[in-house]
Amino acid sequence: MEFKNFTYLIILFFSLSAPLALSFDKKVRYYTNLKYIFPAILITATVFWVWDIQFTASGVWSFNSKYTLGMSIAGMPIEEWLFFIIIPYSCVFIYEVLKHYLKSFENTKLFWGLSIFLVFAFFLISYFFKNQAYTFLTFLLSGIYLGYTLVRNKLKTHITNFYLAYIVSVIPFLAVNGILTTLPVVEYNSAHILNIRIINIPVEDFSYFFLMFLMVVTIYESLKESKIF
Repeated sequence: MEFKNFTYLIILFFSLSAPLALSFDKKVRYYTNLKYIFPAILITATVFWVWDIQFTASGVWSFNSKYTLGMSIAGMPIEEWLFFIIIPYSCVFIYEVLKHYLKSFENTKLFWGLSIFLVFAFFLISYFFKNQAYTFLTFLLSGIYLGYTLVRNKLKTHITNFYLAYIVSVIPFLAVNGILTTLPVVEYNSAHILNIRIINIPVEDFSYFFLMFLMVVTIYESLKESKIF
């Protein structure tokens, strides 16, 4: 095994290092919500694991064994399984930090209007590009879930925090996913995407990331409000 086989694992380690080190910060107190965070992550991860397994098996994307440990479960490298635990953990951390430090900043109308626009945009993109599997499914599911959150008012007073956290999270997302797609660790079948890329990242990945972030945040907030633990 060569050093480059640890590439994907090292990327995940650095993605987790800062949020994990600051989880016990006395101001944000992220650790006090772990009983809600982990169930939200696992529920979200389960959806994306199933999706990932199916798309890997169908050849929509694949993983370069040069940059992974070589250990796989259901056709996916172990690092990919960890991705859907580590990245949501780090994203919810950013979300909680912004909630704490931007308590007074709120612009519900703006982001509610943006959400309605995005729902229609997601549906239109999925409709016009239904022959590209990744494009179709990621935008369709993003539109359905975002529409659901609006109808059920799942975001409520957290809509501003969600969008701000997503915008901030796009910065590390560009770094992490940029490396993964430039080496590449993850390779996409051009027949299933629009082939529009930002720093080698397929534009579909931004919708994929949006959906994952939205799911984990709404489930997390629902669990907190229900106080079932």
